[in-house]
Amino acid sequence: MSPDLTAIISHIEKKSWTYDPKIDGEKIQRFLHALKVDELIQLMEVIKPRCGAAPVIQIYQSWINLNTGRSPHLFVAWFNLGTELSAAGDQVNAATSYRNALALKPDFYQAAVNLGLMQENAGQTAEALGTWLQLLQPTEARTTLLNHRGRLLENLGRYDEAEDELYKSLLTDPNQPDAIQHWTHLRQKQCKWPALSFGIPGLATDDITLSAGPLSGLALIDDVVMQRRIVEEWLKRKMPVIGTTLCPPNGYAHDKIRIGYLSSDYCRHPITYLITELFEKHDRSKFEVYGYDSTKEDNSDVRKRILSSFDKLSMVLDWNDEQIARKIRDDEIDILVDLNGMTKGTRLGALRYRPAPVQMTYLGYIGPIPFEELDYMICDHFTIPDKVAGEYQPKPLFMPDCYQVNDGKLGIGSPKTRVELGLPEDKFVLCSFSNSYKVTEEIFESWMEILNKAPNTVMWLLDDNPHARKNTGEWAKKRGIADERIIYAGRVSPEDYLSRMRNADLFLDTYPYNSGTTASDAMRMGLPLLTLSGECFSSRMAGSLLTAVGLPELIATDLATYVSKALDLINDPAQYKVLRARLEDGAWARGLGDTSRFTSQLETEYLKVVKKP
Repeated sequence: MSPDLTAIISHIEKKSWTYDPKIDGEKIQRFLHALKVDELIQLMEVIKPRCGAAPVIQIYQSWINLNTGRSPHLFVAWFNLGTELSAAGDQVNAATSYRNALALKPDFYQAAVNLGLMQENAGQTAEALGTWLQLLQPTEARTTLLNHRGRLLENLGRYDEAEDELYKSLLTDPNQPDAIQHWTHLRQKQCKWPALSFGIPGLATDDITLSAGPLSGLALIDDVVMQRRIVEEWLKRKMPVIGTTLCPPNGYAHDKIRIGYLSSDYCRHPITYLITELFEKHDRSKFEVYGYDSTKEDNSDVRKRILSSFDKLSMVLDWNDEQIARKIRDDEIDILVDLNGMTKGTRLGALRYRPAPVQMTYLGYIGPIPFEELDYMICDHFTIPDKVAGEYQPKPLFMPDCYQVNDGKLGIGSPKTRVELGLPEDKFVLCSFSNSYKVTEEIFESWMEILNKAPNTVMWLLDDNPHARKNTGEWAKKRGIADERIIYAGRVSPEDYLSRMRNADLFLDTYPYNSGTTASDAMRMGLPLLTLSGECFSSRMAGSLLTAVGLPELIATDLATYVSKALDLINDPAQYKVLRARLEDGAWARGLGDTSRFTSQLETEYLKVVKKP
């Protein structure tokens, strides 16, 4: 305690518990004038047990008089004075003190609570309700602030905190589809299963699912109709119909067909790693290739390569949807191909203006998109079987073999040993390098069943984020799997990512959202992949790739078969060796890596649908 505080306490005690700055002199006035509010409170904590309430009230009053207009914490002193006056039975002045605190800090709810309780005790119920209502934050303000906190925390990678903020927001107002979408996806990314079990009061599970968002929906359900409904709900909120048609409906009379590719992913992104060679190989005697780039610059070599592959390039990152649409119309694009679909950075809004006579979507989002300005989605007969083709919007445009284009020019890093990668040399290494939101409870339980039945195995997973790592590790431990049997792989360069796949023995695919680019990468590196194919495009991607490389026996249609096929390969080295040899004998290059053949097939489909006057 400072000497001044000691001196004033001594002075007050000698003055028989009274204090009047007019009588006690300028020294104490100067002392109180300079006293900070926390020091004032410290002084009161010492004085009150020794001297009682009277000097405390007097000192608070004096400090307030001396510091009005100069201390930002004056409201604290008024609040404390009100508390002391109320305890002393002076309810009128206590109420005045609380009102003064609120006048200085309108959101100081503690003062409102005390004032309202005093009014309630005095029988002034209407006044009490009014006092409390004034301090209630409007629902819109509370949810908006919580949602902004959740968004920022998610961007910072603090997924658990972001999830908590959004849940608080949804408890305040459950009818927030955007908040539900982010909350659901955060739980998926953290591998908090079941993703929807931590319910939202006032909403049924189906209501939450409908607001889960397009991308989350692919990893939640294997039902084409429900996936379509989820996208419909999103489009209603985000993409209102414009009713404008910029292009001539019958197309243009160009000597060469103008193909426009629109994307926000011309960077280090799976789409770019798949599609760049297609742009390079388009037949320039028949086609002109236009690029519309809304990508944030990452200065990567793959970005420089893809941008140089276009005959004409428009950088449209800072353009609005109408500006993009009018540029496409001015370029007289015959076929516009959207490469985002419902994924982050989408510019589907530009397609609302119908800038091209034929518009289609490819690769970015592999679910139904009921968007009337989209004419086609590029697929194949495996990813969209005839029995469900009628449920898809837009109309399927079938490739004769596989829907997925690949780039055979990608670099592969230098080989690494298992020891260098932290893998055991004497174990059968199972792996899955899909993003954590694709890993569902049912598929992870299947992996744990395989590990339990095959003790000579380990599981190698992508270390996507610390929350998913923690949760999957705890989940595995509860299933009797020792820590050392779950190994996490950090993110590395694209070249090293491809190279390290050689060190695994079997890739276990996710369901209901299969691996796409990652599945192709595994097979490129000679790594067998086991998948589970269901009803939707998203659950049939890897099956299409396996069919293309001649390995349909690695496709399961239910979880029990998925587990049994994995165990057969683990327990039968001879069968496994034959299977791997088929992949390492160039199956990928012949089936998926022949970009020239794919380009020719796609151009044939373009010629079928292009419009000519």
